[in-house]
Amino acid sequence: MRIWSLHPKYLDSKGLVALWRETLLAQKVLDGKIKGYKNHPQLNRFKAVTDPISYISSYLHSVCDDADRRGYNFDRSKILRPQDKSLPPMTVTTGQIRYEWKHLLNKLIVRDPVLYAKYKDRLGPALAPQFYEIDGDIEDWEIISEK
Repeated sequence: MRIWSLHPKYLDSKGLVALWRETLLAQKVLDGKIKGYKNHPQLNRFKAVTDPISYISSYLHSVCDDADRRGYNFDRSKILRPQDKSLPPMTVTTGQIRYEWKHLLNKLIVRDPVLYAKYKDRLGPALAPQFYEIDGDIEDWEIISEK
């Protein structure tokens, strides 16, 4: 499960569909509808906020917004709550952003070389609207697959 801090606009089509499916799964876990995955580290930052369902719903709406922009048809009726743009953003560290960016570029070089070429020299990717950047290392909940 990967719930990106990066804006979904950087994902290739496979990545966007995977993000949608995995975040819907995360929503079910946070809502208590699924027993498995309840201790998955990617959920920690959502569990740390006062209203995890509103935050994950807002995140899912952002994913849908990007899908709409691309002409995809994601089913918003699967999102438990309406988008709440008044929620204060969650923090994400500079180290986490760098890690995710490198991780995404490593995926794109294989799955979508054209997209990789477009983004490979970009220094500071935009974040998903639910996040803002703070100084720090890779988040302690991250499972590091490469350095």
